[in-house]
Amino acid sequence: MQSDNKDASLEALQEIRSIMDRSARFISLSGWSGIWAGSTALVGSYFAYQWMQQPDYKYARAALSEGSLSYFSPFIVHIILLALSVFIIAFAGGYYFTYKKAHSQGHKLWNNASRQMLLQLLFPLLSGGIFTMFFIYYGVAIFIAPACLIFYGLALISASRHTLADIRYLGMLEVVLGFINLFSPGHGLYFWAAGFGLLHILYGVIMRNKYDK
Repeated sequence: MQSDNKDASLEALQEIRSIMDRSARFISLSGWSGIWAGSTALVGSYFAYQWMQQPDYKYARAALSEGSLSYFSPFIVHIILLALSVFIIAFAGGYYFTYKKAHSQGHKLWNNASRQMLLQLLFPLLSGGIFTMFFIYYGVAIFIAPACLIFYGLALISASRHTLADIRYLGMLEVVLGFINLFSPGHGLYFWAAGFGLLHILYGVIMRNKYDK
């Protein structure tokens, strides 16, 4: 009888701990979201690379290497539109997979933990976006990719306090990759593909095997 009471108490404590964990951290992130985002980024990088190989962009490529590309250049406009398209598609897919996982687990997608995570994520992202726009304005395009990687990594590290701790390691890798890119100007597209593409896919596979199964 005493053993049964101990087991019941232990189960109750585990359930309370689980409820508190769900209220403090958003744990419904899906590994498929990372895979989808990484794949979308790789496709976007491929299109950007193809644009950069066209004769019309010969001057833009030279100016990009010299860090003197004007903010009103058609090349920059196309790249910004491509980046926005990639972001929207990646976000839509990530939302779908995360919603699907949360629904299957009986969790709410929009709760206190997800709100806190979003706030922690948005502030560094918005700061990085404004910071990057000044690089575009002053025609110093070689620093756009490393700045995006660094601020995105910082955003992930900040948001990791309210979601799965594994996000922190992805953020650290993004920051490190961004700093390496600072010492390799003119190769931002490759680092962009590695950070937003390959790292996301690797993260998604690990998260799927660790949490989704």
